[in-house]
Amino acid sequence: MDSNWREKRLYPILGVFTIFCFLYLNFKDDLSFTFPVITWNLPHMSFVGVNHTRFVTHLQEEVYVNGWNSYWLMEESVRGPSSRSRVSKMLKKGSQMGLTVCRTWAFSDGPGSADLQIRPGVFNERVFKALDYVLVEARRHRIRLILSLVNNLNAYGGKAQYVSWAEEAGINVSSSTDSFFSDPTIKGYYKSYVKAIVTRKNSYTGILYSEEPSIFAWELMNEPRCESISSAPVLQDWITEMAAFVKSLDQKHLVTVGLEGFYGSKLAMNYGTNPGDWAASLGSDFITNSAIKDIDFASVHAYPHSWIPEADLEAKVKYLSNWADAHISDSENVLKKPVLFTEVGAPLTINTEGLYDRDILLKIVYDKIYESAKEREAGSGVLIWQLLVEGVEEYSDEFSFVAWKYPSTYKLILEQSSRLQNMSSQGQMS
Repeated sequence: MDSNWREKRLYPILGVFTIFCFLYLNFKDDLSFTFPVITWNLPHMSFVGVNHTRFVTHLQEEVYVNGWNSYWLMEESVRGPSSRSRVSKMLKKGSQMGLTVCRTWAFSDGPGSADLQIRPGVFNERVFKALDYVLVEARRHRIRLILSLVNNLNAYGGKAQYVSWAEEAGINVSSSTDSFFSDPTIKGYYKSYVKAIVTRKNSYTGILYSEEPSIFAWELMNEPRCESISSAPVLQDWITEMAAFVKSLDQKHLVTVGLEGFYGSKLAMNYGTNPGDWAASLGSDFITNSAIKDIDFASVHAYPHSWIPEADLEAKVKYLSNWADAHISDSENVLKKPVLFTEVGAPLTINTEGLYDRDILLKIVYDKIYESAKEREAGSGVLIWQLLVEGVEEYSDEFSFVAWKYPSTYKLILEQSSRLQNMSSQGQMS
């Protein structure tokens, strides 16, 4: 090759390409276009479905879940390269612990610069790209995501923000946030949001979210509750309508409610496992809400320290054991669907025997799930609340921790991952 040609043609081309790469990597969030990643370097992942009371892949391989919550992934991803590295680290560390599913927020409703939905149906593309990045990194590390679509609580906007938007638009709605579940305009806001998420095309990969195998499931709401028990039928109708709506947009992914697992009816056999009479007054009901046709699996939370705060550790242990047994049994025998304990939280308290309360309580649920899995029953997994990495302490609460800083809990997580992986590899349905 003529050396003059190399100098005159090749080097300038390489120089321009180098400058382009530098600008893209450092300023891509400010550019009006996105350069898709090469999808062939992302691992293949199967979609997860349901066969009776078990999760299965399309090859009918059984799937048991050891997972975690890190609700903050999208918000942290918005902030720039250094913050995104912490998102990547969390997903990588989760994978290294043998964890396979992470539950995180796919919502942030409000006028803030880091909010995803600024107004009904109006989205911040920069934040959407941050969520795109979370999905890419999850797939890179073979992690599946449960994406929660709205909050019952006011944090990150929640149903109160939807009600406020309706009021600002001149809609005559009840001052109660229960109108979130009943008002046609507000339900339209929510459907518009869900459609935007589910039909989103990832700006990095060009893959529609509805076609993305790193999504494990859509969660309709984080911990739905009603202010008035009289709104319970309205909540039931809302779940029925919204689950069907998600399914109309996406037939490949699972749908769950996001329940805490309280029994709302005194007729329920396991009503007595509620943490108190107050739990039946919140409008949700584990059995009726989870039995809806388009809900693929049941979800349960467990917070003994918050729900029965005056009880001693022995009472908390007994309560949690009964709580887990009840929901696994009802999922197997009544609902005939898999059940995931999607939040299990306990504080770092060290008891008189030198053990963390968290380890004692987490092991109870881990063991219950493992025993159910061995019997090929409905207990399908646990997601601990919640894991952090160094540098994201602002998202911490009393139940949050950096797992590798607590060797006893870290070991417990690894052991659960190992035995559930063995169950998954051994189990193949006929």
